Amino acid sequence: MVQIVLLSDSAVEGSDVAPSLGLLTHGLTVLPLNAAAPVVSSHSPDVVMVDAREQLVAARNCAQLLKGTGLSTPLMMVLTEGGLAAVSAQWMVDDIMLASAGPAELEARLRLLVTHSAPAETPNETVIRAGGVTVDEASYSARLQGSPLNLTYKEFELLKFLVQHQGRVFTRAQLLSEVWGYDYYGGTRTVDVHIRRLRSKLGPDHEQLITTVRNVGYSFNSPRLTDR
Repeated sequence: MVQIVLLSDSAVEGSDVAPSLGLLTHGLTVLPLNAAAPVVSSHSPDVVMVDAREQLVAARNCAQLLKGTGLSTPLMMVLTEGGLAAVSAQWMVDDIMLASAGPAELEARLRLLVTHSAPAETPNETVIRAGGVTVDEASYSARLQGSPLNLTYKEFELLKFLVQHQGRVFTRAQLLSEVWGYDYYGGTRTVDVHIRRLRSKLGPDHEQLITTVRNVGYSFNSPRLTDR
């Protein structure tokens, strides 16, 4: 169901402005044409409709004021045939509709307005946080308590992998495979060297975030995991 706010100085019901409004089952609130943007927004509409059938100039001013003061809700203006020639981009409306439009047309217009105004999907999370460490995959950067860590590419990849799987213990062979890849011909000592460098860059107060599990391998543990 679409929530509609209709701004009109002559309407008692939506059907007084456009008969098709009375034939649809969407939520409808009628407010005065000069209603302020905060008043309109307080009703949380999906679409705002402005009645421009009789007061064309007042309706234009209303639309410009609403959009100019930050209303992001789609704005539709209801017009008569005579008013069509006057509408321009400066009116700041997102769509127009004749008062005589049928319910199928109105439904389609509402659907398009609501769909186009829906926020874009949130991109996949690229930031991983644990134990005061923040790893941003998108920018290939890492921070400790807000301060940047100057990491090489492989140091970054190793830290990212450990933080992504905090609490899990990985053997040197597993880390070599996951971070360096199956086609890497170096020995597992490479892992030890990079772990040592990571700990050095984390500093003495945080080097314990990367723990050594004797005879097994390494694990990343935030304080809350370590304290269990």
